[in-house]
Amino acid sequence: MTIIPLILLIEREIFKGTVGPSWCVFIMSDGYYNSKKTDDIFEDVCGQQGSRAALSMSRLKCILRGLDLKTYVFMFVLVPLCVFGIYLHGQKITYFLRPLWESPPKPFHDIPHYYHENITMETLCRLHGWGIRESPRRVYDAVLFSNEVDILTIRWKELYPYVTQFVLLESNSTFTGLPKPLIFASNRDKFKFIEPRLTYGTIGGRFKRGENPFIEESYQRVALDQLLRIAGIEDDDLLIMSDVDEIPSAHTINLLRWCDDIPPILHLRLKNYLYSFEFYLDNKSWRASVHRYQSGKTRYAHYRQTDYILSDAGWHCSFCFRHISEFIFKMKAYSHSDRVRFAHYLKPTRVQEVICRGTDLFDMLPEEYTFKEIIGKMGPIPRSFSAVHLPSYLLNNAEKYRYLLPGNCIRGSG
Repeated sequence: MTIIPLILLIEREIFKGTVGPSWCVFIMSDGYYNSKKTDDIFEDVCGQQGSRAALSMSRLKCILRGLDLKTYVFMFVLVPLCVFGIYLHGQKITYFLRPLWESPPKPFHDIPHYYHENITMETLCRLHGWGIRESPRRVYDAVLFSNEVDILTIRWKELYPYVTQFVLLESNSTFTGLPKPLIFASNRDKFKFIEPRLTYGTIGGRFKRGENPFIEESYQRVALDQLLRIAGIEDDDLLIMSDVDEIPSAHTINLLRWCDDIPPILHLRLKNYLYSFEFYLDNKSWRASVHRYQSGKTRYAHYRQTDYILSDAGWHCSFCFRHISEFIFKMKAYSHSDRVRFAHYLKPTRVQEVICRGTDLFDMLPEEYTFKEIIGKMGPIPRSFSAVHLPSYLLNNAEKYRYLLPGNCIRGSG
């Protein structure tokens, strides 16, 4: 019998159901058909005899015998590795693909910022297109406080000449619902220089573990609104809304309190630093804002509230702490604590290494909206050796705050 008629016969028998599809057949190299099994075990595997369970196993084994080495490697090595890689780096993959699923926000309208110490205030206001007032507005600086004692000191020393009232709210709870000591209260003697101008309030946390941290944050910001009214803020007073580590420059606040016709709400574009003033990231920090207060309308917030932003208006020094323990506390306490995906992220030795390399504490990719910007910012932040135009109190006390200046990345363990 020739090979072709035999194949046709087999196909007919399969169609009629007399031969199962698991039947193993072999075509020999000389063109003859051979149904002989290679050994007795293979006869049990590929034949029709045996129980139903044995038949199911025979089909599986028969399929596996037909797979080559590359397929085995793919199934049992590459696939598990891919699954494990997605588990480890899923967040990175999501951030890298961000340009595909999220559009960039509407760009701000940047207002050029003019300043020189030898130019009069009248000239400065005119350069910005504003008039000059007969007397300066009152200024209120309001913050939520967690544990940033050193940065708060530098902030208040910078703003002291121009702030009418410093308003600070402290909770015994972090945004993530963890108990927290009243750190400002225990360090209040360090801030005697502003005591006559200080309105300090405390609020009890709700301690709802597992809740979205932004709910607790919003709860505290509403309480800060009430504390501002207690502090005596009035219409057309200037209100600075920013986190403790978002520090407006003194000359920026002096400009805004003296100039007339400034926008009712104005965001501040700050120079963005990480860990210290050695690692300059970019100038894209925008959440700090200044408001001409309006009763019943102005609400303390930390999101975009206008399209206008004043360029080069100060500094944002994120995670700028003296001790490793303060880094770890904030990583667990702030609204983005979900970024701590693995316990080893909190190891003190790892945190110290990350600080000195200028890499990300949470092993994340840059939060950008184009592939060009993401790729351009991947890797460590380049070191800056410039200490020009930093807060004056920092430079006047350089020995005390040396860890914030270039070349001093080692932190204490306390």
